[in-house]
Amino acid sequence: MRGNFGEIDRIPELQGRLFDAILADLGVSSHQIDADDRGFSFRPGALLDMRMDRRSTTTAAELLNTLDESDLSQIFRDYGDEPRANRLAREIVRRRDRKAMHVSDDLVDAIRGTFGARMGPGDFARLFQAVRIAVNDELEVLETALPLLRDKLKPGGRLAIISYHSGEDRLAKHTMREWSQSCVCPPKQPRCTCLGKALGELLTKRALTAGPEEIAFNPRSRSARLRAWQSAA
Repeated sequence: MRGNFGEIDRIPELQGRLFDAILADLGVSSHQIDADDRGFSFRPGALLDMRMDRRSTTTAAELLNTLDESDLSQIFRDYGDEPRANRLAREIVRRRDRKAMHVSDDLVDAIRGTFGARMGPGDFARLFQAVRIAVNDELEVLETALPLLRDKLKPGGRLAIISYHSGEDRLAKHTMREWSQSCVCPPKQPRCTCLGKALGELLTKRALTAGPEEIAFNPRSRSARLRAWQSAA
């Protein structure tokens, strides 16, 4: 069923239904990455699109061509873990004043123009991912979706999250830990006013990652992090 999992409670076919297990595989699929017309790749000539749902209006090109320098810097800093984000944002603004950004080469050239020719595929992947996250509001959607997915579980049901970005993994980790606490009142509060009962149990103390054999077979699994949680029976 086509829909945004941040609006799972609004999808008619799923209303009133509960599940034994839910798996959220975040990010984009390999099929989307390999399709140049979807714009998720930094291969030469790929359009700067990056919309997961083509019914949405904002593309990566529009974002890169219209956001001001401070907003662009925040995207590369927060979503791309780039300490020199200000320099990259400034270079993008300088270049787009001469020529609008349209294809992957435009962003790759801006990255190389900022940081030098030694930048490699890993750097491009990280910074392109940052733009993609911003285009699709991915972290905001995940924050909204997590409690909705939890409430779709039957008693004893399990929720598993596969993430590919540190921000996604951090959000899943902290949220599942909070659900597993018997008391979530502020530490200095003298008396417990919350439910006083854990909503469920954390099944993964640490994120599970792909082993060497899986990475050799599927290199894109190297950045995957799996966390799981079980609702109270």
